[in-house]
Amino acid sequence: MYSQIIFKRLRAAIVLFASAVLALSTCAHAADGRATNGPHPTTVVLVHGAFADASSWNRVIPKLLAAGYDVVAVANPLRGLGSDSAYIGGLVSTIAGPVILVGHSYGGAVISNAAPGHDNVKALVFVAGFAPDTGESAFGLVGKFPGSTLGDALVPVELDAGVHDLYVKQAAFRGPFAADVAPDKVKLMAATQRPITDVAGNEPSRYAAWKMLPSWFIYGSADMSIPPAVHAFMAERAHARRIEVVPGASHVVMVSHPNEVVKMIREAADATRG
Repeated sequence: MYSQIIFKRLRAAIVLFASAVLALSTCAHAADGRATNGPHPTTVVLVHGAFADASSWNRVIPKLLAAGYDVVAVANPLRGLGSDSAYIGGLVSTIAGPVILVGHSYGGAVISNAAPGHDNVKALVFVAGFAPDTGESAFGLVGKFPGSTLGDALVPVELDAGVHDLYVKQAAFRGPFAADVAPDKVKLMAATQRPITDVAGNEPSRYAAWKMLPSWFIYGSADMSIPPAVHAFMAERAHARRIEVVPGASHVVMVSHPNEVVKMIREAADATRG
């Protein structure tokens, strides 16, 4: 009998302790005001672009997690704009709480097409990313203003039905893509790059979610893949809440300047909370 009483008291103490921990955790999220939006935390969905993979966000992810956000760095298929966007949209539909969609390079075009139909998407953040209007393609926008040196570095690999995968020559990867990244890191990025099909890069956008959702733009002044003039044109056209040009930054601004990118993502989350 005595042992049963002790067990019941111990169980009650454990339940009380667990409840207190849960309450403190919830209060902490609410107190900092950064990651809580109603009953669910904000989820930041990071969408990489061409010639990269989800590891391109490795310097951004820990900082977002430390701030209390849920994070998904999705594997963008890079096969076709419509199918890639449907894939990202399917992922978004599984997330219960608010979502901030973040797209780098071609990933910007993907989030522009993935967001429509998903009411939990609260903001778009373009990290050196394309923001095409309806009927525009990523590759078409690159040539709108001079300055890109990426085209000369591409190598096509023939697939079926006249489709090609496009890679960046490893020896030429740093200049147009990651000029402000350490050479050893660039070699790793070049070796692990994922190709995009020419079909995906040339496929016209069906949607322009930046017309319906608030947007933030950040890019480097020394981007040699997408000319800064193209970024400025897209950001101004979208009436972005804020535009930040990082002096001297290359196309992979999230690799070389993660703090600035994280700050902008958190700003977007804060501005659209509630």
